[in-house]
Parts: sequence; structure tokens; C-alpha cells
Amino acid sequence: MNEKEVAELRRRFKPEKSNITHIRGCYVNEQRQIISQFNQSLGMMTQEESEKFLGILKRTLSGGLGKNLLELTFSNQQVIDSEEHKLLMALRDSSLKDEEAVEAFFQKAIQSVDLEGNYLILLAHDTYDVPYRGKDGEVQQDASDQVYSYILCCVCPVKLTKPALSYSVDANEFHNRAADWLVAPPELGFLFPAFDDRSANLYSALYYSRSVTEHQQAFVDAVFHCPLPLPAAEQKEIFQTILAETLADDCSYTLVQAVHDQFCDLIDEHAESREEEPLALSKQEVKQVLAACGIDDSHVATFEEKYDAEFGADVVLSPRNLVDYKQLELRTPDVTIYVNPERGDLVETRIIEGVKYILIRADENVEVNGVNIHINS
Repeated sequence: MNEKEVAELRRRFKPEKSNITHIRGCYVNEQRQIISQFNQSLGMMTQEESEKFLGILKRTLSGGLGKNLLELTFSNQQVIDSEEHKLLMALRDSSLKDEEAVEAFFQKAIQSVDLEGNYLILLAHDTYDVPYRGKDGEVQQDASDQVYSYILCCVCPVKLTKPALSYSVDANEFHNRAADWLVAPPELGFLFPAFDDRSANLYSALYYSRSVTEHQQAFVDAVFHCPLPLPAAEQKEIFQTILAETLADDCSYTLVQAVHDQFCDLIDEHAESREEEPLALSKQEVKQVLAACGIDDSHVATFEEKYDAEFGADVVLSPRNLVDYKQLELRTPDVTIYVNPERGDLVETRIIEGVKYILIRADENVEVNGVNIHINS
């Protein structure tokens, strides 16, 4: 799926646009025991309640592709006869009315989800009359040539609030508000099947993880049994380690900044081109970035070996997962400095009388704890 396709589905999560009629739910305590199950009709809810439910489901399609939203691909054999794919198809094809399938899914999820405290599993089914898009890219809302049927699932922590004073409008007074259980944004979820080329792709699902450091691998194994890309934070850490080990004593601020700038330039160019597909670089393209930064051929060859060992030769990576697009970070054991990536030229490293320094040019105002200070010679 690309960003436009995700955005197209996200726009549906409003009471007047969605064809979701019911929400299936399973409320689980910290001992993995089901407290309750429900099947609520959106038509019987107040508008505020239905908007809340749809808003929670919509969060499952938020975040960046390749970072929070990850594509899972089923093998041909899985689609033909695997239990996990049959279960997902039964949920979708029955519009969540197959009680055995719903119960089986809830049990699979409960046994594999790793969350502290209580949590809520939500399931919804929707059908979307996909508007026809002409060769000029214009969407004709009154013309549709297919119906996209899909399920959406999300798992949300349910957290206990603290007692507090609360204002009563009717009494015009403040009174104690007891602690209560509130549904938090989803930690994980998925869309099945994927919406590829604006149609159903039964060979793929879109998985959501709020965390970029941990993807709930046990849940993915239980529900999909598909390989999952490394978490974005782990990709970044591995790339940084490979780069540092490759350059060794030649790993300077100038070179690391140059690599950062090259990746940021590629992100900017991709955004300006309005390409629909997410930006992803092959190993060869990453090597070209390093060479463009002045890293010599021997170091690039070493990098390639380490890349193959850690990621795999055919793995493509998103530059957004490898660098922080919004800032440069310089860190010592006692000091952390954040720099506007466009002003990395203000920083340099130098050895003065045998002591290593990070120097920052400060031509403009300098504040310490919010207080403007003067730098005197």
C-alpha cells in the first residue's frame, strides 16, 4: 500500500462515510481472562460514541509506512490452505458474524498479545464502493467498479485514571471524580486484506505498531505467521553500528553529517516528486550514498559485507528509519546537543592542546535555562 491508499481509507472513518454497522469487542484483564465480549451497533450509539469508536479504529492506519505501518505478505501456500489465512478470510467473508471464527481469533490474540494491565480488542468489518479513478487521476465519486471488503482490528490498553476534582455544569460546583477505566489509543492492529492498487490483495495485510522499537512478534506469529521487518528503531541502531564499525578511525563528524544530509535530501526529493510509493533504498543505493559522501571504496566494500550479514543482501530500507530527519544529535556521556539539520555547519570538532572539543559557532542569541547570556572574549 502507498500513502494515498492509506489516506483514502482513513477518510472513511466518519459515521456518514463508513459502512461499518457493528463493532465486535473483547475486554481482557491482566490475567488474560475475558471480562466481557460485546457486539455493539453503531446505529444504536450516540453520534459522539460512534465517532469515538471510529476514531480509535482510524488510529490503526496512522503513522509512517515502513515505520508504524508494515506490510505483511502471505506465501502462496498460506493463501491456499493455512489456518491463519482461513481464519482471517472467515472473519471477513462472514462480516464478523461467524461466532466460531470470532472466538478463535480472540483466543489467538489473547494468548499472544503482550500488554501490561487490561486491554480491549476491537474488530470491525467495512465494505467500500471504490470510486473509479480516471487516467487523469481524477476520482469519480458516482462511479464504482468494485467493492473492497475488509476487516480492521486494534488492541487498546484500558487504563485506570486517578481520582480528581471535576466540575459539574448542572450544579455549578466542583466534586470528586472517582477513578475510572478509559480506553487508550491502540498499541497494535491490522487491516486485512491490504488495499493495493485500490483493490483487495488477499496475499497481504497492513500491520500497525504504535511502537517503533517493538512489534509484538508473538502476535504476528500467531495471527499471520509471516516475516515482519525489523522495527524502525532497530534498523537505525544496526545501521549506525555498521557505519561506525566500517569507518573505524575515519568516522568523523563531517562524514556522519554528510550521510545524514544525503538521506535528508533524498527524503525531500521524494516528497517534492509526489511519488505515491514509499521511499525505499536498496543496498546498492545506500552504497551510492556513502560513495557520494566521499567514503572510499574499501570502506564501502566493508559496509556491504556487514549490510548483508545484518539486514540481508536483498533488504530495502527507508531513509526515514535510518536518520532523524528533524535534527542532528551529538551525544557525550554527560552532554547532548540537538542541531537543526540544515545548520550542521555551525558545529565542528577539534583537538586543542591535546583535548577533544565540540565547537558550536554562536553568532546569534544564546540562552541558558531561558536566560540570554553574553559570550565575552
